[in-house]
This record gives sequence, C-alpha cells and structure tokens, in this order.
Amino acid sequence: MTTPHILAVMGSGETAPTMVTTHRMLASKLQKPARAVLLDTPYGFQENAPELATKAVDYFQTSINLELEVAGLTEIIGADSLAVERGLQKVADADYVFAGPGSPTYALRQWSGTSLAGLLNKKLRDGGIVTFASAAALTLGRFTLPVYEIYKVGEDPRWLDGLNILGEIGINVALIPHYNNAEGGHHDTRFCYMGERRLSMLERELPADVYVLGVDEHTGMVIDLDTETVTVVGKGVVTIRVRGESTQIASGETFSIDRLRDPQSTAAPTAKTKTDNPPSDSVLAGATQASTTFDNNLREATDRLNQVFSAALANSDADGAARAALELDDAIAGWSGDTLQSDATDHARAVLRSMITRLAGAATGGLRDPRDVLGPFVQVLLDLRAQVRADKRFDLSDIIRDRLAALNVEVRDTPEGAQWDFRTS
Repeated sequence: MTTPHILAVMGSGETAPTMVTTHRMLASKLQKPARAVLLDTPYGFQENAPELATKAVDYFQTSINLELEVAGLTEIIGADSLAVERGLQKVADADYVFAGPGSPTYALRQWSGTSLAGLLNKKLRDGGIVTFASAAALTLGRFTLPVYEIYKVGEDPRWLDGLNILGEIGINVALIPHYNNAEGGHHDTRFCYMGERRLSMLERELPADVYVLGVDEHTGMVIDLDTETVTVVGKGVVTIRVRGESTQIASGETFSIDRLRDPQSTAAPTAKTKTDNPPSDSVLAGATQASTTFDNNLREATDRLNQVFSAALANSDADGAARAALELDDAIAGWSGDTLQSDATDHARAVLRSMITRLAGAATGGLRDPRDVLGPFVQVLLDLRAQVRADKRFDLSDIIRDRLAALNVEVRDTPEGAQWDFRTS
C-alpha cells in the first residue's frame, strides 16, 4: 500500500456520526500501523480543552478504530520550547493529522512563527493525510475569517492571513465552513455566521485571484493529490462563489482539482468532470452513504425519534416504539463526541426517560384496542338485551343499556340492530 497524499476538509460534524463513513474511508488508506495525531491548538484557549481532546480520541478509537495521539500544542506562545518542539515533532512524524473546532484566530496566533504550516505542506507533498474541520478548516485558505471577533464581539468584518495550505496546491481561496448554518433562525447566520450582507462586504475585499469556497455543515471535501480529483462527501454541498455568483457541487460528485484551481474554466455547474485517474470506490461510498443515514444533530434525531415513538404507540405498535427508544439511545452514544452539542444531550435523555415511562404505562394498560378486548363481553350483553326486548321486557333492556353507559359504552338502536362504541366525552 502506497502512502496517500490527501487533504480532507469538513464543514462541521467532524466528531459526529455524519462523518464516520468518511473518516473510516480515510483511515483505510493508511498503512498499518499508522501514526495519527490530534492537533489540539484551535481549542487550546478553552478551559475544557482536555475534555475535548478526550472526546476526539474516544471518537476515533471507538468509531474509526484509529488511535489518536494528542500533540499537546494547546498553547505555543510562552510555552516551554521543548514541549512545543515535541508536539511539532509528533505532527511531523504522523501519517494522519486531524484538527477541528475552536477559534481560527487563536490557532493562527499560536502557529505564527512555527514550522506548523511547513510540516503540513511537506506531509501533503511526501505522503500523509491532513484532515481539518470547522475552525481548523477556516485556516486552510489564503485568508481566514475571525469569526468570534466579528459575530460575537462585534468587530468590523475583515480577513486575516491564513495558513494557505490550499494555495500550496494551487487553490487560491478563502475557505468558509458551516456554509449553510441556520442557527440564527430569523437572522442570517449562513456562511459561518457572517450572513449575506457581511459576506458581500468581505468578498469585495478579496484580491481578484481569490474566491470563496464554502463547505456545508456535515459535509466534506476529499482532495486526492494522487489522482488530482476532489470528491464531495456528507449531507450537503460545496459552493464555489466568485464575486457573488455561486455554483454548488453536490455530495457524491467527483471532479478534477483543476476546477478549484480555476473555477471559471468549467461551464457545467454540477456535472462530474471525467479524469484519467478516477477515485476509488471507497471514496464514492463515503460520499453517498453518509449523506442519507444521519440527522444533522442530536436534537433533530431526538425530535424525529420522539415522533416515531408516539406514532408507534398510537398504532399499538409496541415493537416500533421500543425500536425508536433503542435508536435514540444509540443516537445519544453516537453524538457524544460532537463538540457542537449544547443542551442537546440533556434534552435527548429527558425524551428517552419519557419514552420509557410511556412504554411502562402502555405495558400496564395494554396496547391492544379496547374494542378487541371488551368486544366479546359487550356482545354477550347486547345479545341478552335483544332477547329481553323481543320478550317485551323493556325495563330489563333499559337496565342493561344504562349499566353499559356507566362503563362508557354507548348503545344505539338502528334498523340493522344495536351498535355500540366507547364514549369519547
């Protein structure tokens, strides 16, 4: 097995179920044993940085069967120089480098003046896989958005210089993950929380040879430098935006890397570009499977499964209700590594407890249609009532009807005979 030369970019969901198939495909290309490193700088300023590292390590070990070693580069400025060099050496020696959430501004500030960008470029030249997602993905282009400073602090929209890893392979862009973000609800948080107004302002500040490359949430872009192809994977699309004009490339599509090097050279916006070196079947499998299997987040999965559960109970489908509860339990475990979850886990557990309680109530009261259970007994009384009515014993007939009414069973005499049903009010 030859060493691959791959740059993978993920818009979000890098430690969620949505990207498992893609991660596994990338890991399968590594020679065994492989050295994999978690570049922990982007979230190094957070107090829970050790917890985030543990989540990522657990996710890769459990879901991908890949052991991640933590680089230990949460802080570089002012840190012990020997510790920093050891961390950078781990990156240099790794066959696989992964970095994800956090702050692109913090990461760039820490990486400035180090050999980090050179190590990543060398890995892509000499052999290895680099996977950058979310905040880390923001640093890959020639320019980077200071997202927190603009969206949370209210600073004027501006660009920062990026690592320009993509520029080293001829892709001159400002890369924007979370491109289709919709967390804002009534206000526009697309384009990594910038919205159309601010993105248009920023776009005008880009040099003529630089364009915007957007990657949707739970979506990835696998750039295979051996085959000179790019494959879009996951749930959404990749967007090439040149001076406000956007072209979307759907998940599952593969095209020549030259399309990103010169985005105006291809007329067909969604057609696959045929190449002499098509991607492997495993790349295409990663592209198509992940796009339809999973929800966008745990809250969405919880709400969907709660509806499935409720419908199953309403239809007296005990097995269907149990399956929905079990699937929610699996979803809670599957999304446990996702660093973007807030109170979604608490919400999911509350719904799961509610499912268990409702199942217990159904087990006590029964899920069978009461008409099926009580129908034979009611029919015996109706037959008896018909007989006493035939004998002109209307007093007994009224007693039987009144006793049934006391049990919420309503009897109606029709030309076709006595009809009954449960009273609803």
